[in-house]
Amino acid sequence: MHVGILGGGQLARMMAEAGGPLGLRFSFLDPSADACAGALGTLHVGSWDDAAAGRALAACDRITCDFENVPAAVLADLADRTSVRPPPAAFAAGQDRLSEKQLLERLDIPVAPVAEVSSRPDLLAAVEKIGLPAVLKTRRLGYDGKGQEVLTSVEDLEPAWQRLGGRELILEGWIDFDHEFALTAVRAVDGEIRFYPISFTVHRNGVLRLAAAMLDAPAALQAAAEKALTRLLEELDYVGCLTLEMFATQAGLIANEFAPRPHNSAHWTIEGAVTSQFENHLRAVCDLPLGSTRPRGASLMLNWLGALPDRNAWLGVPGLAWHDYHKSPRPGRKVGHATVVAEDREALGRILAGIRPLLDADTAELLARTDLETGG
Repeated sequence: MHVGILGGGQLARMMAEAGGPLGLRFSFLDPSADACAGALGTLHVGSWDDAAAGRALAACDRITCDFENVPAAVLADLADRTSVRPPPAAFAAGQDRLSEKQLLERLDIPVAPVAEVSSRPDLLAAVEKIGLPAVLKTRRLGYDGKGQEVLTSVEDLEPAWQRLGGRELILEGWIDFDHEFALTAVRAVDGEIRFYPISFTVHRNGVLRLAAAMLDAPAALQAAAEKALTRLLEELDYVGCLTLEMFATQAGLIANEFAPRPHNSAHWTIEGAVTSQFENHLRAVCDLPLGSTRPRGASLMLNWLGALPDRNAWLGVPGLAWHDYHKSPRPGRKVGHATVVAEDREALGRILAGIRPLLDADTAELLARTDLETGG
């Protein structure tokens, strides 16, 4: 079966790595000639609406995406010619933060207070309604912390407006949370849903830095997250992997946003689960039986940003798997990750205590926010 992927970044690359053993072959469309997935299939370089590339992808048996902001109209056009999964409507729902929040609210999934902002008076009215602190966000094309400004006082309003004004915006109320987490599930075309364990996530400046499989997550939290994600999957008639990012608060979970594609927070599943999110996404997209989402042990994933650390220093770490995305270094760019898998939390804690000398100060500080090193 021939799978076309819109986007040629690391998610597409990891899909192709997972799909090869299944006998799948791949074509990619990406605006960049050096897209890192290109080495694993046929790369078509062009804009999302490039006519020639569109014709080439339309010849594929299935179409999917590694980037949630591929224009929904492009996906709808392709869906008239071949099978697009997840459905274009799922991308349309997630490409506008206001529409996304309204959808979640309609499904009785708790979200932060939100208000539409199109002008300075709108911003003042939104602050009056929601209060401070709050987060001013672009409605479209924001990811990894881009297009966001935290407002803590009225003095922050004008600088934030100068940076983001002129675009459609929303103001979200600030969430006082215990921790951030994400839940990934895969849904087949016949409606079967399988869930991975919750991922405990830690961010810096809006970018995910580490994620761990929460094997000991409170049963009530896992159940509440699964209930919310089930509603979303069924509403969208979804096929493939979808991740819902959430905040754990004293009052319960608060949904942040969803991603209609494999997600950074579940990269640990490559080694840490019986079937990775990438393989299960392709299984669903290609009408293959879903694989087990059972964890293989306790897992932690570390994102490498900007440049890869010294590989030789890391490869001797017990239970470590190294992932180089084959991307050129650039400040803030996701260039790879490493996953450590151990038999249980105690064993993982011992490994993490041993790798502390390899960590930069920032990563060490973020890891210290968890109790992983103690095995607790």
